[in-house]
Amino acid sequence: MNIARILASQQTCFSFEFFPPRTEEASQALFESMGRLCPLNPGFVSVTYGAGGGTRQLTHDLVVRLKKETGLTIVPHLTTVGHTRSEVESILDRYTENGIGNLMALRGDPPKGMGSLPVVEDGFAHAGDLVSYVRSRYPDMGVGVAGFPEGHPECPNRVLEIDYLKAKVDAGADYICTQLFFDNRDFYDFCERCELAGIWVPVLAGIMPITSLKGMKRMAELALGARFPAKLMRALSRATSEDGVQEIGLHWATEQVSDLLDHKVRGIHFYTLNRSDTTLRIYKSLGLGRENGKPC
Repeated sequence: MNIARILASQQTCFSFEFFPPRTEEASQALFESMGRLCPLNPGFVSVTYGAGGGTRQLTHDLVVRLKKETGLTIVPHLTTVGHTRSEVESILDRYTENGIGNLMALRGDPPKGMGSLPVVEDGFAHAGDLVSYVRSRYPDMGVGVAGFPEGHPECPNRVLEIDYLKAKVDAGADYICTQLFFDNRDFYDFCERCELAGIWVPVLAGIMPITSLKGMKRMAELALGARFPAKLMRALSRATSEDGVQEIGLHWATEQVSDLLDHKVRGIHFYTLNRSDTTLRIYKSLGLGRENGKPC
């Protein structure tokens, strides 16, 4: 189903994000996690994409497999990095041939070891260019773009940042999915600034619970400077074990989701890290009661 129709049909859309596994063991673990999460009836699930070709083929294969083996709406990520227009067209043709009618359009990050984005002749310089191309060639495809509640790490000018975001929406994006954040006030401020700029598409809040101190440091790297509130850091400093860290992270994320629901957020997007336990516990704690779907 087209993502715009899904979002229009649900007061709050819940969605999950996965990354393509690199080994058979990891693949088995992913599908076991998905088997536990599918009955929660997510509006859609997204699959990430590796910069510089690291997991690109893995992403394509996983997306097609998920579409064939589950009843879920799949939203693959697609980045402009290193791609020509003909390569993008080939990818999208394969997706449409397999019944995949949505994507997340991203610029992407430089490949590992490269300080800047590679210049590709007949490629796309910005995510907005990719959105425009998809809209012109695949008009029925649902398209999402990224938002940054704490600010884009490469654009300290917050006014200009929103202008860039509006350009992506004006190019044809159906919704915005945000980077992870730990202070809901950042998200609400972001949404208000979107409205002031004339951005009215649904904004989905990205939530990633902290499960370990090592994972928290990794989050800071992946999110390019995620802001951890002092209150959260103080709580984590009191933990005497990794189990304690996980419980604090779970509690913090649960409180975030509860507050977002109270504010009638249009969507909540869980960065699952290919695990099911934390997301399941958040659902259970909040009594969301969405466990009536059929298993994948």
